[in-house]
Amino acid sequence: MLTVIFIVLSAHIALSVDTPYKGIQLFADEYPVPPLPYEYDALEPYIDEKTARIHHLGHHAGYIKKMNAALKAWRDEVGPGVGLQSNSILHILENLDQVPEKHRTAIRNNGGGFVNHAIYWATMSPRGESEPPRLPEATLATEIIANFQNFSNFQEQFTNTAKTLFGSGYVWLSRNPREQTLIIHTTANQDSPISDRLRPILVIDIWEHAYYLKHQNRRPEHIQDWWELVDWGQVKALSDWWAAYDAGHDEL
Repeated sequence: MLTVIFIVLSAHIALSVDTPYKGIQLFADEYPVPPLPYEYDALEPYIDEKTARIHHLGHHAGYIKKMNAALKAWRDEVGPGVGLQSNSILHILENLDQVPEKHRTAIRNNGGGFVNHAIYWATMSPRGESEPPRLPEATLATEIIANFQNFSNFQEQFTNTAKTLFGSGYVWLSRNPREQTLIIHTTANQDSPISDRLRPILVIDIWEHAYYLKHQNRRPEHIQDWWELVDWGQVKALSDWWAAYDAGHDEL
């Protein structure tokens, strides 16, 4: 796994990441665009190089730029001190209803765009031509069976939800930490499951910018190709990351 170190000069801290979502739980004066753990052409032929590049450097980066501006406006208005505005974007999205109304929409849209895309990139990986079908293993496989009877049923439910989602948004596999169950659900636009206190572990981006250069309006083809790239090892790693995060917090 490629490890990338990048510096946030304005925050005077170094964030070390090996997956795009690492760092969302840390405060930064200005969040950088997280590098991908693979090259833009590495997801070919399922996601083409041009789409991956524009999606990351255009759309994802654009959300981060606007999020940083919204956070700065809020912090400049409130001034220095302890408060929600001085917390991580993860903690802010968890407490979105406490963000001042004049800043809430910008932070919901752009903070969600930052985090949602970070999870999207992290749960995919390049696929070899002769690689066998990818399936969840161990405890994650057991959880999927417990919640959806079997993997085929889970995949069918997820696929149908993605095919029928109206408009732009995402389809998620998330854990409800209060009930310790896995659920398939959707969010519109850039709303994040984090604001509903869910723990997202897998996501497909249904915005047309995720697939329009390759598949035009043929969303089912995009969904089929996306399944080929799902990395269940990374899904499990994200699930474990959430467990470690929640172990250090008692707000749930």
